[in-house]
Amino acid sequence: MKNSLATHIALASTCFGLIVVSGAIAVAFWALAKQLDARSYEELQGKRDSLAHVLQEIPTAQAVNQHLHRFSDLLIGHDDLHLALTDPKSNQPIASFSSLAGESLTVLATNADSSMTIADWTTSSGKDMRSMRAIAMTADGRAVRFYLSLDRENDQSLLSGFAKATAVGLPVLLMVVALGAWLIARTALSPLRRFERLAASIGAKSLGQRLPEASLPTELAQLAKEFNGMLQRIDRGYRQLHEFSGDLAHEMRTPVATLLGRTQVALSKKRNVADLQEVLEGNIEELERLSRLISDMLLIASAGALENPIHGEQLALSEEAHRVVDYLAFIAEENRVLMEVRGRASVWADRLLVQRAITNLLSNAIRHAYSNSKILVEIVEDHGVVTLSVTNQGKGVPAAHIERIFDRFFRIDSGRTRLDGGAGLGLAIVRAIMTAHGGQVIATSELEENTKFTLIFSK
Repeated sequence: MKNSLATHIALASTCFGLIVVSGAIAVAFWALAKQLDARSYEELQGKRDSLAHVLQEIPTAQAVNQHLHRFSDLLIGHDDLHLALTDPKSNQPIASFSSLAGESLTVLATNADSSMTIADWTTSSGKDMRSMRAIAMTADGRAVRFYLSLDRENDQSLLSGFAKATAVGLPVLLMVVALGAWLIARTALSPLRRFERLAASIGAKSLGQRLPEASLPTELAQLAKEFNGMLQRIDRGYRQLHEFSGDLAHEMRTPVATLLGRTQVALSKKRNVADLQEVLEGNIEELERLSRLISDMLLIASAGALENPIHGEQLALSEEAHRVVDYLAFIAEENRVLMEVRGRASVWADRLLVQRAITNLLSNAIRHAYSNSKILVEIVEDHGVVTLSVTNQGKGVPAAHIERIFDRFFRIDSGRTRLDGGAGLGLAIVRAIMTAHGGQVIATSELEENTKFTLIFSK
């Protein structure tokens, strides 16, 4: 049970229950004590009224001793009541109906005025008493002071019994609360076992598993959503890594095989310096192609890694586009293609990556444009969205390939691309760069007409 969440919840519920129940018991004990105090006061008030009525029927104060039986009748059935009568002038006792009544004379004699006094006190034997001292009149108008005392032993017994019953019942109640809270918590947390089982079953070949969110409680549905999102990101990253390593191995195999074959052939027999130089020059071309391939793949991996932050700055896209156009002007001239930049807008982006994306699009447009045609670079800002489009006139991209041209190593005309020195990574790099910037790249094409690639930036 170490570090058990159900146990922690049960203990916390028990502690909270202890606080609440203890508070409730304290309030109940206080309320009961107040009720007993009020009842004792009402009882004394009632007996005071009865006692005053009896005294009013006695003709003189001297005749009180002759009517003691009437006072005794008031106390019949009330063993907890004690009465004493005195002369208010001389303070001499007239009658006392119990030893406790006589003791009350001493306790309440400190205040000799005629006002009513109520006092709580303790007898020599340890009993709690509540006494009332007041004056009542006989029929001839003479005053008689009476001391009416109530033994509160029954009230104290009731309070003591309540406290004892609470002391015995509270631990049992808390144990029941703890057990109930533990069972409820364990039942409520049972969906977490699905997380445990799923996490334990996850492997390289089972990343497609997901938790069913609909059957989970509201509190766990969001956790399941995030957990499934994590699995999806891991699955996507694993697939990308798998595809990346597979594509890289596939593409590196050809230049490595070429290098190996050319070298083996060159070493198979004696060669003169000119032949060896020719072999080495060919090997250098293959090594340069291999180096570009590795650099492009690393760029795609770096731009597509979400944990690598973009080193952004405010860029004027028209300036960056003009810079790339100037850089590619010689190649465009060789292909007899004109380039034009229109529009202005600024975006927050990585300068080198944006330059690379524009360079790749323009290089691709120059390579596939008709001679004596124009390539238009157009920049537009509309409702917080900035677009940079590159449009050329050429053969175009068949509709069947338009969705795949951004895939790594995809070539519509593989032979031509290899002859041009490309590896089929240019557009894949553009997509990775735009993804890293939170944007996207789209393509539209009409055969033998215009082909348009658009970079979309969200400001």
